[in-house]
Amino acid sequence: MATAVTGAGDTKKLSAKSAQAGAGRRYEHLFFSGMALVILGAVFRGFARTYFLAGVFHAPLPNLLIHIHGAAFSSWILLFIAQTSLVSAGRVDIHRRLGIAVFLLACAMVLLGVAAATNELARGVPPTIGPKTFYAVPMLDMLLFATLVFFAFRARFHPATHKRLILIATIGLTDAAFARWPIFRGHLNEAFLASYVLIALLAAYDLWSTRRIHRATLWAGALVIFVHQVSLPIGRTAAWHAFATLVQPFGHIFS
Repeated sequence: MATAVTGAGDTKKLSAKSAQAGAGRRYEHLFFSGMALVILGAVFRGFARTYFLAGVFHAPLPNLLIHIHGAAFSSWILLFIAQTSLVSAGRVDIHRRLGIAVFLLACAMVLLGVAAATNELARGVPPTIGPKTFYAVPMLDMLLFATLVFFAFRARFHPATHKRLILIATIGLTDAAFARWPIFRGHLNEAFLASYVLIALLAAYDLWSTRRIHRATLWAGALVIFVHQVSLPIGRTAAWHAFATLVQPFGHIFS
């Protein structure tokens, strides 16, 4: 009799744990899908006037390279939403197959990002900060993005780490979108802060869901903040200006 009671109690505990785990997964799917949509909204707001509402492929951009760059980075955001939706729908098999294409797109984005940044340098963009100084921002953004995507790919069989690294890698790119919001235009540090709010939301979700901040959230979030904060100081150095002067002529190749 006692054994039967104990067995029933264990069954109830297991059922309760299973129910909690199921609820946790639902909340996690909702959170990451919601963050993907928030990022989409931030990007759309930043580039609406000059790109999305200007006709996308028919937008009056400087050259073909910038068009390809815009299409690739827009595709990343859309695929990010698609991937989170596939996981939420339980189609992890399709998510993993599509993941190879996403990784290859990320590699292409790094090359396109470097080329577009060098082209902007050659065109003297932006004049407010100084093209050579500002050149450090997109270049270090690409280094940051490549690093986080690389570690995310390595951690692809560890879902909790993988999804956080991909999310933070994407957040690290949002400074370009936030910097084009009217309230942040001409204020790069404030645009950086806006992207840190998204990292803070992830940290808050970790604390709420697991009572601790996930290790990937900690180190990747800290890396984003560090790289953003050192980009302009590095860009102002004589060594960086010498490097920018050296590569500036290559930017004309894409004009």
